[in-house]
Amino acid sequence: MRTLVVIPTYCEAGTIEDVVRGIREAVSDAHLVVVDDGSTDGTIETVQRLVNEVVDLSLVQRNSKTGLGDAYLHIFRDRVNDYELFVEIDADLSHDPSALPELLSAARAGADVVIGSRYVPGGRIEGWQRSRVRLSRWGNRYASFLLGLAVNDATSGLRVYRTSLLQRIGLNGVRSSGYGFQVELTYRAVKHQARVVEIPITFRERTAGTSKMNRSIVWEAFAFVTAWGLRDLILRRRLGRMRRDTA
Repeated sequence: MRTLVVIPTYCEAGTIEDVVRGIREAVSDAHLVVVDDGSTDGTIETVQRLVNEVVDLSLVQRNSKTGLGDAYLHIFRDRVNDYELFVEIDADLSHDPSALPELLSAARAGADVVIGSRYVPGGRIEGWQRSRVRLSRWGNRYASFLLGLAVNDATSGLRVYRTSLLQRIGLNGVRSSGYGFQVELTYRAVKHQARVVEIPITFRERTAGTSKMNRSIVWEAFAFVTAWGLRDLILRRRLGRMRRDTA
């Protein structure tokens, strides 16, 4: 199946070469695209060199940092008709490229969304403080409960989508970025009866560069999840009243 691996970057000069070469070694038949949001640390120059050394690698340069979700959407919308599978992966080596063959195998076997999950048996996190693990697990449980996802790791950034699913769910109305983006696409997929599969992975804290995580990203995700959950609750109550009125 025609596969595109999308790698968003912003100041990832310390890891991007290892990520690109690791992905190419793990997945020999996929096209790779790096989407850079105006890095100033040498990331762009490194990728430009790699374009001449690594087969089927391209670079998309953007002028400013507009968020992880926007970077993915830029590619998804532009190339949704050119590929059958889209892969999301971070550029900081927190996601091990060697996990990709198993995720892609599940997608080729029929899954609409395959999530590299930290919170299913066999999944784990290395290098995080306990407080951050608790925050992440609580956030995922909150989203799963409020939105009815039945997904353990809705915020994971390592995943595979069938492009046919992205065409069904529509991307023009997606508003969130960061963790909220991952939750929103999971939420939309579940609402469209997508088959979601979680594969255990080991997530490792970055060892180079600076984390893009901040409070605004966390609060954005919390606000969106709460709003979607309340909207669904109101709609269910309205539907229940309509059914009682017509009974």
